[in-house]
Amino acid sequence: MRSRVCFVVWVAICALAAPVAAQPSDALKKAQAAFDQAQLDYLQGKYDEAAKGFQDAFSARDFPQFLYNTGACYHMKGKRDGSVESYTAAVSFYRKYLEKDPKAADRAKVEKAIGVLEAEIKRLREQAPPAEGTPQTPATPSADVQSLGDAKPRSLVVIESEPQGATIYVDDRKKGSFGQTPWSGPLEGTHKVIIEKRGFMVSESEVVGDPNKLFVLRAVLGKENFLGWVDVTSNIPGADIYIDDKNVGAVAKTPHSQNIKPGKHTFWITAEGYNEARIEVEVVPGGTHEVKADLKGTPTGKINIIGIGIEDSKIYVDGQLACERGPCLRSVPEGEHTVRVERPGMKSFSRRLSVQGKTETTIKVSLAPRPGRGDAVVAYVLAAGFAGGGAFLGYQANKYRDDLRKEIDAGSPPVDNRDERFTKGKIFAVAADVTFGVAGITALTALYYTFRSKGPPSTGLMDIRAIALQPQIGPSYAGLGMGVSW
Repeated sequence: MRSRVCFVVWVAICALAAPVAAQPSDALKKAQAAFDQAQLDYLQGKYDEAAKGFQDAFSARDFPQFLYNTGACYHMKGKRDGSVESYTAAVSFYRKYLEKDPKAADRAKVEKAIGVLEAEIKRLREQAPPAEGTPQTPATPSADVQSLGDAKPRSLVVIESEPQGATIYVDDRKKGSFGQTPWSGPLEGTHKVIIEKRGFMVSESEVVGDPNKLFVLRAVLGKENFLGWVDVTSNIPGADIYIDDKNVGAVAKTPHSQNIKPGKHTFWITAEGYNEARIEVEVVPGGTHEVKADLKGTPTGKINIIGIGIEDSKIYVDGQLACERGPCLRSVPEGEHTVRVERPGMKSFSRRLSVQGKTETTIKVSLAPRPGRGDAVVAYVLAAGFAGGGAFLGYQANKYRDDLRKEIDAGSPPVDNRDERFTKGKIFAVAADVTFGVAGITALTALYYTFRSKGPPSTGLMDIRAIALQPQIGPSYAGLGMGVSW
């Protein structure tokens, strides 16, 4: 919700200065003037003058960033002159910066620089002095010092409000609270800044972070007695909040507080895998209203199917077609699930897995080629051949038997028991039985060849992680935030 508000934006570069409705405090003006000159001195390589300028800026307004910039000036002077005194001053101001801002986002990086510079100081002190009469040349920085790169002064953004203690949002309320006024720190790029305080109008303005500027945003918040205040919470943190019109999209995530105009409002609070809560609230001017959502359901996780040739595969989850082709990313309820991957000409892959809520299970599938069935075909042909041979032999045996039976039945003259047809009939009958037996064994072999699994099976490598990677802006940093658990 946007409201009319009186605010002041003051930019440190005069040529780019925006019109202002009121002047900053004298202390901030002094800090700005010193900051401007120090930046110019640094760019011209006047590191002593630049360091003094940043110290003067700190004396006017004790922003920790001014201490870091002072250390950076001495750091660069040390690299240029090989001066132990300069490196020592750089270490001193870097330490003061960390003492002033114990929660500095770049603490590890600054501590590393301190360690490298202290080692460089020790190395320089242990070097033998040049021989008498030999011109003294600046010592070349060590490889470790070179690896740190150039130390550059940082930009500074100052956000203040009247009254103080207002909540700051950057770019979007959905990212959550950025901090409270007064706030100062580096902020690269262009951002929309929302300043909000209970009972006051909302301020929205643009902030441009630049290494060569001291950007000051001062918001004078007017009283907003006719507005109400809502506190929106849910038992599932980070649930999306929709107000009045879902088509507009989520306006924030729980927990969240803001001013809102009087009247009847509808809130929808949703989280993936949970039911949707719909709550109506009658907002009265100056009142405080709590919107509490009790979301019920099952947490969800994600299954991500990838692999070579996956784009020609069909992916099934729990027997249902999930993706006509891969890669395939699907949200599923927490619990046991079966994944099956099929591709023409390849062995299928199937796996049962347990999916946890708020995790992503990645399966990298490698499908093995389905081997040919030539051996089964040969076995079927042989079985048919043996069966045909057995039938022929049986036919011959039956023919001898029928001939003898006719003569025996006629009885004239009697058949001689030593007639060779008796022997041949028996031989053909036994041979037919043996041939039929071989045909049966060959047919069973053909069936085995048909259904047996030849070659290596299709495989899948599984990686389970809880991960969130999204743009983030914090009180003293901007970039990507990521959390991973293995």
